[in-house]
Amino acid sequence: MSDALKNQRTYALVGHGGCGKTSVAEMLLFQAGVINRLGRIEEGTTTLDTEPEEIKRRGSIQPAFASYPWKKATHFLIDTPGDTNFTGDIAYSLTAADGVVFVVDAVDGAKPLTKKLWDEVRASGRPAMAFVNKMDRDRADFEMAFSSLTAVLGIRPVLLYMPIGEKDAFKGVVDVLGNKALFFEDGGKLREGAVPGDMAADVDSLRETMIENIAESDETLMEKYLEEGELSPEEISQGLRSGVLSGGLVPVACGSALENKGASFILDIVQELFPSALDRGAWLGEDGAERASAAEAPVSAFVFKTLADPFAGQLSVIRVLSGVLSPDSTLHNSTKGDKERVGQLLVLCGKEQKPLKGEAGPGAILALAKLKLTATGDTLSDPKEPFTLAKPGLPPALISYALAPEEKGEEDKVYSAVNKLLEEDVCLHLTRDAETGDILLSGSGQLHIEISVEKARRRYKVGIALKTPKIPYRETFKGKADVQGRHKKQSGGRGQFGDCFIRLEPLPRGTGYEYVDAIVGGSIPRQYIPAVDKGVQEAAARGVLAGYPVVDFRVTCYDGSYHAVDSSEMAFKIAGSIAFKKAAEVAKPVLLEPIVQVSVFVPDAFMGDVIGDLSSRRGKVLGSDSKVGITEVKAHVPMAEVLQYAPDLRSMTGGQGTFTMEFDHYEEAPPQVAEKVIAESRKDQE
Repeated sequence: MSDALKNQRTYALVGHGGCGKTSVAEMLLFQAGVINRLGRIEEGTTTLDTEPEEIKRRGSIQPAFASYPWKKATHFLIDTPGDTNFTGDIAYSLTAADGVVFVVDAVDGAKPLTKKLWDEVRASGRPAMAFVNKMDRDRADFEMAFSSLTAVLGIRPVLLYMPIGEKDAFKGVVDVLGNKALFFEDGGKLREGAVPGDMAADVDSLRETMIENIAESDETLMEKYLEEGELSPEEISQGLRSGVLSGGLVPVACGSALENKGASFILDIVQELFPSALDRGAWLGEDGAERASAAEAPVSAFVFKTLADPFAGQLSVIRVLSGVLSPDSTLHNSTKGDKERVGQLLVLCGKEQKPLKGEAGPGAILALAKLKLTATGDTLSDPKEPFTLAKPGLPPALISYALAPEEKGEEDKVYSAVNKLLEEDVCLHLTRDAETGDILLSGSGQLHIEISVEKARRRYKVGIALKTPKIPYRETFKGKADVQGRHKKQSGGRGQFGDCFIRLEPLPRGTGYEYVDAIVGGSIPRQYIPAVDKGVQEAAARGVLAGYPVVDFRVTCYDGSYHAVDSSEMAFKIAGSIAFKKAAEVAKPVLLEPIVQVSVFVPDAFMGDVIGDLSSRRGKVLGSDSKVGITEVKAHVPMAEVLQYAPDLRSMTGGQGTFTMEFDHYEEAPPQVAEKVIAESRKDQE
């Protein structure tokens, strides 16, 4: 197994939405002989986009997996989504990969989202290569796309394959290190030839620069290069692989996935320059423990994705971290603290699952069916030597929608159906708002929510309506009040009597609620004083202006009276509620609206439009920062103004803008906003 593991490769395809990753995966599977014809996104016939929602929208919405042989080695491939709505869990896919093929569109080059994804790759520490796709398109511009790798992404590219022509004239590449031309023929075959005369000088210059960059990645090679002025082919290969593994160098190739041009370049770079699972460092556990990525180590596997299969049920997709995993074994779920029985080991290729013949070592991407307790993010390991991998972080949810049944009385059915989706999508969050009663589904964007709901409707046959969630407004006071709350009731037999005097005053924003017991002399018995507090809190929870909770105020109970027979805890609770309502009439109640901090990332050219739009949403721009052509704009904006911000930003920036959003604080709502909210609340109550 040792030799097989040394040659095995596990990598992820990463890139912005629309750059052609799934088409690249299709090309690789065709070149490797796994499929006998190239599927097309437009026709819904690709191997890896299999969900009805993916076929309908012509784009990936979840990672897909494949395995194929190449030059007597096994490659495991993870095709990741590129749309911002579905890239939230990319850190999980990168954890499972040992390298990255970063796909860039020859028409658009690197975009802001490309930079964000590249930052994820760099944060993961995975070595990478870049593939400039769509070289045959009308507006393909290789020079622009190649330059953007440095200008936008800040990487140090090493151009191994230089295009011969572009657009309709894209007919081959120059192997720069080999100093030869490779011309495309039918079926993706290559014909070797001489470097075109008009490119020879550029190729020589590029080769010299490339060797210098390779030499700089290794001190020993650098010394020899400075002394002798050249390196042997073996030393060049050694230095290039060393530079790639360290992350200092990023090899670049180009081609066209739809035309099956460039598959062998990617496959050879992955095989020759990417690490095997045995080349990587030890895995770090949650408790600081380490587990070597070696076949001799105790077995452990990380569950980085969960899939729902209509026939096999729930599939847990794993990366074998260490040791050798055998079928029909028992593992310890070290995250949950219980045992799991593993049946067959399944090799995935799109929606197809084939039982693995034999065992699997480090680096293998496999699926396990019908595990009882295991969820995404769990670690399975040897029961005698448990290990729990430190989970990668996930970004916060950016948008929430309220879910409602299309037919009354089916709220629980809606909640149950959507809750099942959480098993396979760790970026979805489902909650019930205790304040409004809404079922809230939160995710990475509007499309993320809509497609998740569409999936729930299709799978579980439940009618679900999406509506904008209620804004969690709050109320508070600007003035003070000193009042008496008196409750007296006599209806035959034992009556009810409670009497309290309270002082209400505002507190600084964010302080919350404070109750002060200032009773002296026993004017209210000790056992009834907490009841006044409880009555105030219950009345405050229902608000005084628009029914929203009242916050940031202090109530001091300083006097009162009681009746030896008729006083009770309930009577003083009612008295406290009465006192609060009377105080609210004179303490100048105001409406507070939630303010979020928004960070928007856009190309410099869109900065003015974004700032103007945020200002029109009553936002306060906090500042901006520009790096390599990308501007980050930070602003405080009322939550009510950015519930639909994702599609608006996409439209404003041609899909090139991204943003993050998190709650920051509450501020007093302007009079016109408060009047509208109060009027709508009273209308709903009526």
